[in-house]
Amino acid sequence: MKNTTDGPMKTDQLTQPTAAVSPQIVSNAVARLKQRLQQDYERAYPDLREIMHLILNQEETNAWELSPFPHLLLPDLVEAHVAKLNLQPAKTRHENIFAPDDFAKTDNCEPTFALCA
Repeated sequence: MKNTTDGPMKTDQLTQPTAAVSPQIVSNAVARLKQRLQQDYERAYPDLREIMHLILNQEETNAWELSPFPHLLLPDLVEAHVAKLNLQPAKTRHENIFAPDDFAKTDNCEPTFALCA
């Protein structure tokens, strides 16, 4: 079926980042994440402070090139880079910020019902 409108097809709109997310919000998220990662890796490898700083800068650049949401990729890119140096990833105190270890546990075994409209 041919697109008869002058505008982009609906599927094209799905690939574009949403305008609701401000670039400033993403930049702030990346800066905060990068600072936390720097602290975590400094704690794990105090003698490699400058190297970790360089790795974080390089991987931040890579993350921005790969995605409009680089904060989602940055930790994995840093971890992969650190692994190439035969180092272990730093233990972060932020690992379970979205889903704590006991998130799936329930104390109540009662069935739950939901109605879907």
